[in-house]
Amino acid sequence: SSPTSPSPTSAAKPTTGLPLTWSSDSLVWDKGCGHDYVIDKPPAQVPPPPAQQDAGVWAATQGAVHGRQMVRISVQGRSSTAVVLQALHVRVVSRGNPAAGNTYAMDQGCGSELTPRRFTVNLDADRPTARPEDGADIEHTIPAVRFPYRVSAEDPEVLLVDATTQTYDAQWHLELEWSSQGRTGTIRIDDHGRPFRTTSIKGKPRYWYGTNDAGERAWVPYDSRVL
Repeated sequence: SSPTSPSPTSAAKPTTGLPLTWSSDSLVWDKGCGHDYVIDKPPAQVPPPPAQQDAGVWAATQGAVHGRQMVRISVQGRSSTAVVLQALHVRVVSRGNPAAGNTYAMDQGCGSELTPRRFTVNLDADRPTARPEDGADIEHTIPAVRFPYRVSAEDPEVLLVDATTQTYDAQWHLELEWSSQGRTGTIRIDDHGRPFRTTSIKGKPRYWYGTNDAGERAWVPYDSRVL
C-alpha cells in the first residue's frame, strides 16, 4: 500500500481523543415558544420578539439576559463502542444581584403537547444539581434520563437542561463525565467559551407582545393578555 493510506490498525483504534461527539444549543425556548428575557429598556424601545431561530442576534442587540436558561445537549459515540455517561455536574461561577430591567415574554400563544425529558437545575441551591425529570407526548410519559447510561454511534441521546433562579444573576456551566474502554474524561459545556448566564425575573414588570388600547401591536403588561 502507499505510505499515505491508513493501516487497518490505525483506522480502528480511537484510543486518543474524545470517543464521543457533542453539541449544545443555549437558545432553546420551552416548547419552541416560551421564554423570558430581562432587558434594561422600556417597552417602547424594545423591538418585536423574534422567531426562535433568530433569538441569538435579537438578544445580543438588546443586551438581553435569560430569565430562564434551557440548554439542549446532543451526545453521540464516534463508533459502535459504547461510551458511558457517568454524571452531569452543575458548576456555579458567580452569583450577583438580579439583572436590571423588565421581563419580556416570548410566548405568542403557541403550545405543544410535547414536553421533552429534561434535567432541572435550581441555581439558588448551595450545591445545584441536575435533577432528571420525566417528559410526555400526547399519549405517553417519556422516562427521565438517569445516569449512568450509554451512547454510541447508533444510539445518540439528547439532554435538555432547564435552569432557573429566583434570587440571583447567576453564571454557570456544566461538566459531563464519561468513560469508555478504561478511559475517563470530563467535557465542559458552556456558552461558546463563556458561562451560561441566568437571572431572576421575580418582582419585575413583565410584558408580552400583544395589542394595546389603541389597537396597535406593542409590548403590553403580561397580566392583560387574553388567552
